[in-house]
Amino acid sequence: MTHDQVEAMTMGDRIAVMNLGVLQQIGSPPELYDNPVNVFVAAFIGSPAMNFATAKADEGALKLGSTTLELTGRAAKAAAENRGRDLLIGFRPEDLELNGGGGSHAVQIPAQIDVVEYLGHEELIHAQSEGHEIVALVPSEKKVQAGENVAFSISVEKLHVFDPETELSLTAQR
Repeated sequence: MTHDQVEAMTMGDRIAVMNLGVLQQIGSPPELYDNPVNVFVAAFIGSPAMNFATAKADEGALKLGSTTLELTGRAAKAAAENRGRDLLIGFRPEDLELNGGGGSHAVQIPAQIDVVEYLGHEELIHAQSEGHEIVALVPSEKKVQAGENVAFSISVEKLHVFDPETELSLTAQR
C-alpha cells in the first residue's frame, strides 16, 4: 500500500485509487492512465499532471474559446449529447505535439509559450491558450522560446471529456 502514484504505477499490477476513503477506480496502471473514470483519477495519475480546460459542446465538436475542436468517436458523441453545455476536457502533456503532427484525427490548439524548462532530452513547456494554462512535454530538439506563438496538436483519441458537475468521464471505456 502506498500513497505515491509513481510508486504504484511502476510496481503495481492492479491499483485502487481512493479519495477521502472512497474508492474511485481499480485497474491496471495502463487502464487508470488511459481510461480514468473521473477527474480525480485523471488528475492523480500521471506526471506531469493532466491538463484541463473548459469547452462548449456543439454538434460533434467542442469550442475552446475561439478555437473549434472537430471530434470523432466517443468525444464527438459526448459533445453531441451535451450540446450547448460547458464540458471539461483533459489531455496529457506528453500527448501534445508541437507545430503539427497528431495524425489525420488531430485537433489543433493555438498557444503562446510562457516558460520552457529544459530537461535534457525533453522540454516542459508552460503556455497559455484561450485563457487556460497548458503544459506540454516535447522533445528538446523543438527549440522553442518564451513569447513564441505555437500550435499544439493532439489526436482526438487522446482527449478525455468530463461532465463538470459530476466530474465523471463521458469518454472512458467501461
